[in-house]
Amino acid sequence: MSAMAGKRMGFDIAILEKEAGSPAGQLTSMEITGSASDKKLLRKLAAYSDIITLENEFIDYHIIEYLESLGKKVFPSSVTISLIQDKLIQKQTLDKHNIPLPKFTAAEHKADFEQIVKFLGLPFVLKSRKMGYDGYGNALVKNRKEYLNAFDKLTHRHSKLLAEEFVHFTKELAVMAVRTKKESCVYPVVETIQKNHICHTVIAPAKLDENILNKARKIAVDCVKAVKGYGLFGVEMFYTKDGRILVNEMAPRPHNSGHYTIEGCVTSQFENHVRAVLGLPLGSAEMINPAAVMINLLGKTNRSGEVKNYKNALSDKDIHLHIYGKRSSRIGRKMGHITITGSNAKVILKKAKAAEKKIVI
Repeated sequence: MSAMAGKRMGFDIAILEKEAGSPAGQLTSMEITGSASDKKLLRKLAAYSDIITLENEFIDYHIIEYLESLGKKVFPSSVTISLIQDKLIQKQTLDKHNIPLPKFTAAEHKADFEQIVKFLGLPFVLKSRKMGYDGYGNALVKNRKEYLNAFDKLTHRHSKLLAEEFVHFTKELAVMAVRTKKESCVYPVVETIQKNHICHTVIAPAKLDENILNKARKIAVDCVKAVKGYGLFGVEMFYTKDGRILVNEMAPRPHNSGHYTIEGCVTSQFENHVRAVLGLPLGSAEMINPAAVMINLLGKTNRSGEVKNYKNALSDKDIHLHIYGKRSSRIGRKMGHITITGSNAKVILKKAKAAEKKIVI
């Protein structure tokens, strides 16, 4: 959708993707297909591009260093990615800048269980330090047996792990923050609701005291500064029963919790990301209506990625439907989303839930 925002603003877009016909590749005149570690392809991308940005943080920062060595500006930079993509390093970096976090520690050996329990208590969360997202790479640990099983499972795929305090929260929050060398812009704090560890529903704005919301917005900007970040960042947070805000994780890119901004805000997160990486003035992050609800359309079966019932899907005149163009659907995969804006969050949440049930993808 960043590519779509860039095209709408009149910019030419090139993309490097593993396979042809990707959602972004369908919008571009220059789709380069192959591995991001192929230096020949990287040089081709660099030759075509003035500015380079990333879809996600799951790329070796040495690849970004190579692009930078060719004289290209990359957002996020290799330095920022090196501080974010390993979650232990991310947390250590944020901790050094006094960002409020759940307690955490490295989990390097099976024999570390007693030491982890002594520090964190039970239950705790075991996490992959790299490549984890949407609940993948995480495991809740309530006893030694679960720790040993989770350790084997996660190290088989991801090798290095960290353990984190289990947070008893009342709400999960997210904040989109965009930063350039001249200015910063922060979107409304939203509440996120998970379904099987995957973000399912976003309610904007979150219903909390204004002092809490202001604190969350400030923390989000502080997080971006801590990782020397420029461009758009999504910061996930917990709001605890005792009134604290703790940062869960951050991502240096447009974020699922910000998709509501397409219809819900004056300037979408995607457009502001494009503006930021190009060094252009940022647009307003103010909401157009008092409330917005976004619900992810998660794959319900393993099959082709087509909407099977457009008439039902569009039967509500207030629904904004977005389908991502992924060729295949699988259970739990994010295939698209719907957004409704209005004056009453409870009313539009009910409508959005009803609409989501009608859509078969």
